[in-house]
Amino acid sequence: MVVGTLKIRLYVPWVQSLKEKRMVVKSLCAKVKNKFNVSIAEIEDQDIHKSIVIGFACVTNDNSHADQILDNVIKFIEAITEGEIIHIERENSY
Repeated sequence: MVVGTLKIRLYVPWVQSLKEKRMVVKSLCAKVKNKFNVSIAEIEDQDIHKSIVIGFACVTNDNSHADQILDNVIKFIEAITEGEIIHIERENSY
């Protein structure tokens, strides 16, 4: 069993309030979860309205499959959001 984890930090300069940030995060999480069936949650910076940090996890039986899923998640997020990805951390564990 391989667990792939991914942490993405996004900068969203147009967000002016925490309420607006929550709407962006909720929409992003729903779209990613529906498309890829990964576990997803906002994991840091909940009180900073221009920064979004989201964590993802997937479980599979192959290291390359976990990498493929996480690569597809990154590409999908780049395509659907106007936010700038400023940092990515990823890890696969057995």
